[in-house]
Formats: sequence, C-alpha cells, structure tokens
Amino acid sequence: MHLTSLRTISPALALAMGLAAAPALAQEQTGGTLRLLARAAAGTIDPHINYTLQYFQLNYILYDGLVTFRKAEGAEGFEVVADLAREIPEPANDGTSYTFELRDGIQFSDGTDLTAEDVKASFERIFKVSGPTAGTFYNNIVGAEACLQSPDECSLDEGVVIDEEAGTVTINLTEADGEFLQKIAIPHAAILPAETPAEDLGTEAPPSTGPYMIESYDPNSTLAMVRNPHFEEWSEEAQPAGYADAINYDFGLTETAAVTAIQNGQADWMFDQPPTDRLAELGNQFAEQVTLHPLTAMWYAPMNTNLAPFDDVRVRQAVNYAIDRNALVSLFGGPNLAQPACQILPPGFPSYEPYCPYTAGESDTWQEPDMERAMQLVEESGTAGQDVTIVVEDTSVSRSIGVYLQDVLSRLGYDASVQPISQNIQFTYIQNTDNNVQMSVSQWFQDYPSPSNFLRVLFSCDSFTPGSDASVNIAGFCNEDIDAMMDEAESLTLSDPERSAEIWTEIDRAVTDAAPAAVLFTPKRVDFFSERVENFLFSPQFYWIISQAQIDQ
Repeated sequence: MHLTSLRTISPALALAMGLAAAPALAQEQTGGTLRLLARAAAGTIDPHINYTLQYFQLNYILYDGLVTFRKAEGAEGFEVVADLAREIPEPANDGTSYTFELRDGIQFSDGTDLTAEDVKASFERIFKVSGPTAGTFYNNIVGAEACLQSPDECSLDEGVVIDEEAGTVTINLTEADGEFLQKIAIPHAAILPAETPAEDLGTEAPPSTGPYMIESYDPNSTLAMVRNPHFEEWSEEAQPAGYADAINYDFGLTETAAVTAIQNGQADWMFDQPPTDRLAELGNQFAEQVTLHPLTAMWYAPMNTNLAPFDDVRVRQAVNYAIDRNALVSLFGGPNLAQPACQILPPGFPSYEPYCPYTAGESDTWQEPDMERAMQLVEESGTAGQDVTIVVEDTSVSRSIGVYLQDVLSRLGYDASVQPISQNIQFTYIQNTDNNVQMSVSQWFQDYPSPSNFLRVLFSCDSFTPGSDASVNIAGFCNEDIDAMMDEAESLTLSDPERSAEIWTEIDRAVTDAAPAAVLFTPKRVDFFSERVENFLFSPQFYWIISQAQIDQ
C-alpha cells in the first residue's frame, strides 16, 4: 500500500465543490436525451427484486406505489406523500389497517388501466419472487407468514382487501407498524400489472406508470428509457413530469474514462465515484459542474458468521480493531469526502449515539487502530494461517479497499486474497450462501430514515435466506436475543417512540459488539455532470432526481 502517494481533496476545494450547484434555467426547457454512465449495470431490472442504489434511483421515476417519498431537496425529500392513492389514510383498528383510495385514470405504459387488482397482485408478487424485503418490510401483512413459507401459493386475500367498484385497497397488518408507510414508499412495493410473471424478469422490464418507461436493456451495453406515452402528471410532489425526452444509461467505461467523457461533453453524468486522482482536477477546473452531499450511508465489510474463520466472534472483532479507518478514508478521497466509522447507524440518523469499541484509547468515536488487541484476539482464536478471500466490486475504490483489507488480514496472520468481480453481479453474488463468500466489501444507503432499515434489514434472522441472491444479511448473522429487542423497539414505535428510539440505540451497540461486519466509513456523494445539465436537484432519499434535469440544447 502506498497511501502517502494518494492525492486528497483540499478543504478549500471541498468547500467549493460543496457549494457548487447547477443553476436553474430562466425558462423551463424540455426535450433532448440525457446520457448517463456507469462502469457496469446493476443486475435485474425487476423492481420487486433489485436492491441497488443504481436502479432504485431509476425505479422512482419509472414506477409508483400507493405512496412515495416527495421528490424534493432537503428534509422534505424524506416526507412520505400520496402517489397512486389520492391521499395518505389515517390508520384504523389501533394502527393495523390502512384503506387507500386509488386515483382515477392512471394507466400503465402499455395503455392498460391500473386497478385495485393490480395492487393486490403486486403485493402477492413480492412474496412469490422472494423479494429481498418480503420477510423484513412486509412480513406483518395478514397472510404474509404463510406466503413466506410457500411463496408460490401466496394469497393475501385477508391482508390486501380490494373493492374494485369503490376503487379502494385495505391493507391489514398483524400489529401496528409506525414505519409501514415508509416501507411501502420504496420501489419494492411498486404496483405492476396483475399479469406480470411471478419470476425474476431479468432484462425484460414490466410496464411502468411513471413519466418514463424502459425501451430496452442490455446489461452489457445500455439501458434505454423513453417517455411513457400514457403518463399524465397527477401529483407534482409524488411524480412530476420529466423534462428530457429520453435517458440512455451506458455501461462499460472505467471511472477515469467516464470523467473524461463528461468533460468533453460526450456524456452528462456518472453514477460511480470519480477516481481519487481526478478530484482535484474536477474541483479546480469544473467546480460549477460538481456537487458534494453528505449521505446517511456506510461502506462496510461483511464477514460471514457461518464460515471459518469469521464464525469466531474474536476474529471479527480483531479485524475491526486492526483496520486503520483513516487509511480507508484516504483511499476514498480524503476527510472531506468521508469520515471514519465503526458502528452500524450513521451520524445524524435516528437513534444514533456515538459508539466505537474498536479504537485505541478511550473514545466514543474511532481514533486509531489497536493492532496489539487485534493480534491477541487472533491468537486466542487459534485461526491464524487460514485462507480468506475478499470479494469486491471491480471498481477503483472497491478494489483499493479490498487490497487494503488483504494487507490487514495478512498482518493478522491469514493467507488473504482479493477477488474483484463485475459490479453488475457482485451484490447478488455476495448475498448467496452457495458462493461461500467469507468476506466482501459493500455499501448501504438508507431505504427510508429509520434505524430498523440498517439494523433489522442487514442483521436480523428474518433477512437471512440461505441459497438466495436476495439475502441482504450478507454476514448471515442471526441472534435471537437481538431480534427480540428489535421486535420490542418496533412494537413501541407508535405507543412510546422515545423508548423505541432508546432500544434502537442499544441494538446498534449490541450488533456493533457482535461484529458481523466491519463498518469502514460514512461517505459523501460526489456528482459530476456536464455543462449542459441544468436544474440538478438532489434528494436525501434517492439522490439526483433524474427526471427533473433539464438539458441546455
């Protein structure tokens, strides 16, 4: 490792980048084609299955749920608003029942009318395709437990009750859930036509309801989106009309090549983080085309708690003690683009209280590694000399982090190696237990602003499904005592929110102590766009609101 040779962004430059924002056009302008870039595609285009930021960002402008998050900047972007439903209903029956009245006249992109039957079928499909959040977000819908046991036979006749004549959908829960509206505001609860096959759609996109539809998708080259000819804006706050006539998402260029393409006006934006050695250039020469935003997210290294050597908690804790998180921050671009972290919940998130048991000295936040303690734990475990493979995305940042972790493991006495694989398949690959992944590098960005979205989704028994590509509990961590705490916290969300928040803080510490993963740092988002992009709006929920970008032609 040659950390001292890496360039980091200066404080003045970071300030300039943070203040930069695309100015709005004096007059709204429609038309043109947005040209987006990513090093690789992000797997299946099925909105009930795909669980990546890359495609969540698209699915918010392709599909709709009964409710959604407001398409707005700042704190308003975390607000749940009515979408396909006319309004957000008040919960009934002690918070266990919600009745939604559907808007009239909404059509899918194939011209068919959206009906209550489509809503019921879509919720059943979530279970039939074993969606990654079926067992964590939607398992308290009446009938869901039976659907989880027998997905192919899933019926929610009592859980999702429809009245086609009245145009209403009543969702009944087994118990009150103060986060329910947030959970159905994400793309995993998108409403699709009732006849959509109950299998992973892969590259075949279902009809959509948003301002855009997918025209074609080849994960090896391009995802092409065009206007939905049957879209008429029904709610500006939920699903505003788009400005560009078409959006092309091209795959295959390296991050360095993508930066150059945007500089030359050959592309308009890149999904991937610009490489560290180009950041100073961007800030100095293209500051008006760069924005910097803090994120409620983490980069982390899941460790498989069911495979040696990480089935021993002492080994997982040793890794946490040994990591120099400042070195990883440097690899990401410096302290103005990331900050060290060693607990699950990110700063500024509900129930976050500073906590770090894996630092030298007494501190609530990470200060420096404690290699002496790490070596002691490895010696106690008797696991030194074992082979460990770290599976990373084939991107410059992920590869460099993997190589750094390889060095850490080698110093701890393990025979470590790094396996980079395509960004298109890495996330699903590391989730599937059939692939026997011992350690990996991944990222997590909130689905909605609640501590359960980090703690329950990533580390509960319910979110671990052996043999599945959609098992986001990558570490395979299951602790029944911690799960019971999660149940208690969620049961108090409405009746005693203060105590619920306190319990989530305790859970954060309990999971951090158990070390199913090594949290590395919390990032900031760097967006680099072409000089012809105007009205660049950034939401804390789904980041760039792509549909609202205007092209200066």
